[in-house]
Amino acid sequence: MGIPTPLKPMDKLLIRGGRPLNGEIRISGAKNAALPELCAALLTAEPMTLQNIPRLQDVATMLKLIRNMGATAEFSSEGTVLIDSSELHFPEAPYEMVKTMRASVLALGPLLARFGEATVSLPGGCAIGARPVDQHIKGLQKMGAQIVIEHGYMIAKLPKGRTRLQGAHIRTDMITVTGTENFMMAAALAEGETILENPAMEPEITDLGDMLIAMGAKVEGHGTDRIRIQGVEKLHGATHRVVADRIECGTFLCAVAATGGDVVLKDGRTEHMAVVIDMLQAAGAQVEAVDGGIRVRSQGRLEAQSFKTTEYPGFPTDMQAQFMALNCISEGEAKITETIFENRFMHVSELMRMGAKIHVDGKVAITHGVERLSGATVMATDLRASASLVIAGLVAEGETIVDRIYHLDRGYEQMEAKLRDLGAEIERVK
Repeated sequence: MGIPTPLKPMDKLLIRGGRPLNGEIRISGAKNAALPELCAALLTAEPMTLQNIPRLQDVATMLKLIRNMGATAEFSSEGTVLIDSSELHFPEAPYEMVKTMRASVLALGPLLARFGEATVSLPGGCAIGARPVDQHIKGLQKMGAQIVIEHGYMIAKLPKGRTRLQGAHIRTDMITVTGTENFMMAAALAEGETILENPAMEPEITDLGDMLIAMGAKVEGHGTDRIRIQGVEKLHGATHRVVADRIECGTFLCAVAATGGDVVLKDGRTEHMAVVIDMLQAAGAQVEAVDGGIRVRSQGRLEAQSFKTTEYPGFPTDMQAQFMALNCISEGEAKITETIFENRFMHVSELMRMGAKIHVDGKVAITHGVERLSGATVMATDLRASASLVIAGLVAEGETIVDRIYHLDRGYEQMEAKLRDLGAEIERVK
């Protein structure tokens, strides 16, 4: 037997709780807009400039993937990425590069649309349940693509004699955000008209549509329940600014509501957070739009709120864990129903290690508010679970150590630095 390879040491967060948050921070660009938009830049051979791109692990992986295909993709300054895919010659997303990132499937539509072929690994990412790619495959097949799955890869190409995808009428069996994005990008260069029925309506979908229009695409209805796209032969270069991250914004809203304090979240947009804001206001927090952002104030214990996760514009599944952490120290009992992903209550056992009282029955979690949590060593299991444990640590008595924060780094830009700017006692431990 050989000597086992030592495990790579992981960063942790050390939090000393009990300090209110006060001040002002800026919300970063949205991860869930940046990733599809980096892929959309591959639709043109002309240079693209994307602004407000967050420095995240998933973004770094996507940039590495784009470079591996033969394109250039680099940060030119803080938040600005320049992409030139005129020399792209390898339309493939290999498993070794994308095994940690589910967004790899977003390369399928643009590569197929521009080059007539694509080989993309079946995606990896958080362990929060199945996110099937069959909807992507069915939709692209309706547009004329021939797709097979072999050895863990989706291998797609156009039929012999065809040079472009064909417009189609696509209605998915379920609402899918990445599926909608793939169809929009593919349809932009398809021949004829594509109509998407039952598409996702998230702000990130609207933002992608705006970017495609800036590139010369003909897109209508993005952000509604019916999107119409008239394909064009060629797209051109453009400059686009990524929309602010509504989930990061919601996470900080919950953090301030839990700890108390008074914070302005610059670039936060209330219209993207209506359901979460309504819930926070019902709990007793003060949340209002201010010039250039959102102000949140909180004092004393709040009232626990019941909710059910649904597709946008309903309560986002990506905010479930953070709001659960708030409910755990609020007054009263609340019922949380998760309808989007299975396995998305894995943070419950870690919150209970800190003294939370939670009962889980299938897709339902019941929280019984306690006056205080106590610091403990806890382990992050996915991206949003990480954020919920940070919020719990901010309000807990004593020290909390959050382990496996590489999950956090996938979706939050410099979270601990932003929290320190607001007065939290938090540090990264190497």
